[in-house]
Order: sequence, then structure tokens, then C-alpha cells
Amino acid sequence: MSATHPVAHPVAELYADHHHWLLGWLRHKLGCRQQAADLAHDTFLRILGSRQDRLADLREPRAYLTTIARGLVVDQFRRRELERAYLASLAAEPESAAPSPEQRQLALEALMEVDRLLDGLSAKARSAWLYSRLDGLTHGEIAASLGVSVPRVRQYLAAVARQCYELRYGPAA
Repeated sequence: MSATHPVAHPVAELYADHHHWLLGWLRHKLGCRQQAADLAHDTFLRILGSRQDRLADLREPRAYLTTIARGLVVDQFRRRELERAYLASLAAEPESAAPSPEQRQLALEALMEVDRLLDGLSAKARSAWLYSRLDGLTHGEIAASLGVSVPRVRQYLAAVARQCYELRYGPAA
């Protein structure tokens, strides 16, 4: 980080030195000034919410910022895709069954939480869990759908359960 900004806090120094660059990078990636500003803001909020002791020795601050920002961009795209899929499923339902705006927001938040819980798992593990929980399929039906054995389905579901447990309570001892 440069010594051109007499700022005491490492995040403030990182912001002063690289915010403008990050904003331009995001604007180029997203094609939208407002989204870029929001995600640049969120990038620095994420840094503020994390361990900051390593910022003083950061050798590649722009690589660090782009890694965080890229993750936020992916999260935003995933959120939008989930929202699109949810709204498409609502459009297929009769209007009388349409949830209120509050219920829709709660459902979207629940979908985002499920997506976060399943993040990092293989596509087959995610699918096995969704088939089990949302479609009520048996292990045999899931195995047939995924083209795997029933014991493999059990392994997938155990992996999902382990991931959920660790996210909730921390790593198992």
C-alpha cells in the first residue's frame, strides 16, 4: 500500500488506494455503474467483517479485492437466477395461490439460505438433497435419477448433513 495516504486503519488505506480502481473494474465487468458501486461497497464491507491483521502485509491488494468482488458478483448472479426461477414457478400457479409480497420475500430468503448451505457440494450431492427434501423421492428413486448407487446417494446426503451441521455449529471434533 502506498504511503501517499496518511491513514491509520489498513482498510481505510486499502479503500483510499484502490476503491476507484475496483469501481472501474466492476463497472467494466457488470456494465452498470450502480451495481458496480454497490458491489464495491459490499467488497469493503466484507473486508471490514473479516480478519484484518493480514492487510498490512498484503502484496497484491488488487488481486485480493478482485477475489472478494468476483465472489460477490457470483453471489449476485446466483441470487438473481434463484429469484427468476422462483418467480417463474409462481407464474405457473393460479393467481389465487399467489403469496403476498412478504411471503415471497421470506421464500426468497429461505432459498438463498438453502443455496448457501449447499454451496461447495458437488452437483450430484445438491441434486440428491433437493430430490429428497423437495420432491420426497426415496434413495432408490434418487439413485435412478442420478445414475448412481443407493449407497452413493446415502453418501451424498451425509455430506449435505455434515456441511449443514458444520455451518451451524462449526467443524465436528
